[in-house]
Amino acid sequence: MQHFIICGLGRLGGRVLEYLRATGAEVVAVDTRIKPDDARLHGVRLVKGDCRREEILREAGLDSARAVLILTSDDLANLSTALTVRHLRRDVRIVVRMFNPTLLAGLGKVLDNAFALSASALTAPVLALIARTGEALGTFRLGDGRRQQITELTVQAGSPLRGQRVADVSANHQAIALAHLPASGTASFLNEVDGEKTLGAGDNLVLCGPPRSLAPLAAKAGQETLPELLWAGHFRRVGRMLRRTSGEMDLAVKICAAGLLAVILFSTVLFVCTVPNERFAGAFYRTISLMATGADMHGRELEEDWQKTYVGVLRLVGAALTAAFTAILTNYLVRAHLRGALEVRRIPDSGHIVVCGLGNVGFRVVEELLSEGERVVAIERARDNPFIATARRLGAAVMIGDVTVPEVLRQANASGARAVVAATNDDLGNLEIALLVRDANPSQRVVVRLADPRMAHLLREAANVKLALSIPELAAPSFVAALFGDRVRCVFFVEGRLLAVVELCVPAGDAFLEGQSVRALGVDYHMLPLFLEGGAGTTKPALLQAVLAAGDRLTVVLAQADLQRLLQRERAPREYAVEVTECPPPARPFVAQLARTTHGLSAEAAEGMMARLPFCLDRGLTRGQAEDLRARLLRERVTAELRRLDGTGA
Repeated sequence: MQHFIICGLGRLGGRVLEYLRATGAEVVAVDTRIKPDDARLHGVRLVKGDCRREEILREAGLDSARAVLILTSDDLANLSTALTVRHLRRDVRIVVRMFNPTLLAGLGKVLDNAFALSASALTAPVLALIARTGEALGTFRLGDGRRQQITELTVQAGSPLRGQRVADVSANHQAIALAHLPASGTASFLNEVDGEKTLGAGDNLVLCGPPRSLAPLAAKAGQETLPELLWAGHFRRVGRMLRRTSGEMDLAVKICAAGLLAVILFSTVLFVCTVPNERFAGAFYRTISLMATGADMHGRELEEDWQKTYVGVLRLVGAALTAAFTAILTNYLVRAHLRGALEVRRIPDSGHIVVCGLGNVGFRVVEELLSEGERVVAIERARDNPFIATARRLGAAVMIGDVTVPEVLRQANASGARAVVAATNDDLGNLEIALLVRDANPSQRVVVRLADPRMAHLLREAANVKLALSIPELAAPSFVAALFGDRVRCVFFVEGRLLAVVELCVPAGDAFLEGQSVRALGVDYHMLPLFLEGGAGTTKPALLQAVLAAGDRLTVVLAQADLQRLLQRERAPREYAVEVTECPPPARPFVAQLARTTHGLSAEAAEGMMARLPFCLDRGLTRGQAEDLRARLLRERVTAELRRLDGTGA
């Protein structure tokens, strides 16, 4: 059996290895630092060395490998390895992890049969959507370009959806029910959802459909609306800007500015009172002229000796105050950076989204949120971060500071934000951010990005941090699917279950998929078909009745465990039979033809079989094939039953 080669067993590589091991695939791992006794290597052959070297790749069995996954954390090493693999073998499939978006977009054009993927690009849309909606659901596009959204609705006591059937709600909004989570009872997922069930108060319903069709459902469900973006009035906003800016100024700047303003005000009032026919504007102008430029006043206007003395003192004091204020303010601006000091003017009072950390993941989350029209405040510790300038140009307010300091979160109005996304590169720091935010506002929505899948699972289960998500856990299915030419369009959680939207490609000569009924495949692998595109780009109608052909692309939703079975091409057990119990006369020719095809009978023998009801029409079928055959019979008004070959019942 052909094997897979994994280059790099970091967080992502280790998670991909778990997927492949679970499917029973033979794997060879190439790494420089992992120890041979590592528990992850059980049943896996290890080649220790640099994956960029030809001799190491040959030792790993590149000549007979089915595909190569290159998953190190160094773009240059990944690119070099990909080029070396392509030099040694022109036909092997390559899946490469890339961080640089330019390389990511161009690599697939340079190398044939190569797929370049980015973990941050795959997971950022999920994190952004969770921050916006509060649910770990997703959005994706079908093969024809139509955008689909996955939404979870909670039916409130006064909702008009109460008492309606699941099938009616789905049909009325052009949606498909992915899960029904009743307030009391057993939850059902994907093709197990019973459309005849009625919705009650407290029920959750997960739907997939066009965003415009799903948008009205939130109001009908009676869900609480998310906090709107709140901006103060013009004067309040300006006042808040001045208050916060002055609060960040040094004490020396405040004292010097106050002294300068006091002198100007006193001198202006004095000139108005003592100079004949002088107005306030003229007095103010004379004061500034004397202090800033040393301009002379006409002698006839200074009739008293005290006036001349005052003007001389004012010139000296004005020069000193102006010089001191200029020096102190310049020093403050150099240290504080004017842009950073005034950035707070763009922070809303509430309803915005705070993103902590502008790394690869954080910046992509900011991009996604801004593209959806959200107001974003980003907090980054490093002043030299290359993403800061770009994030500001895109429209985000960027604050420089340590987000683990409560004062920084307060300045970002985190307690009034719609959500806080902890997306730094430090798992412990992200957890600390989540705790600080929850301490300030226990009801605050916090999305926590983690590298360790086990830590994310423990936080969700034991610490009630429901939105703790692991990047390797979210991205690994996409890398595994790329090995087979398939594509994971979206991954999301429902009640702790990881579900995936996958586009399955049917290659020519694939005995596993080619010729399979969509309904049979859906039953055998517990998946829900969404869309079927033919090889010529045409949409195939009657989705469940369609038969897969070479070049078809089938978009389905299925659970993680079933995705592993499907990627492994694990065949379902053939332990079912279909028994015909009643056949009306108009359907007899159809059933007779099926009997002849199935059993290889003559026309007379087929007619004789049909005369002895009930009779077994076919046996040795998978559950899906049996369900598909019964559905075909029902369309002809033929009554049929399923039974297991071991006699335990259907």
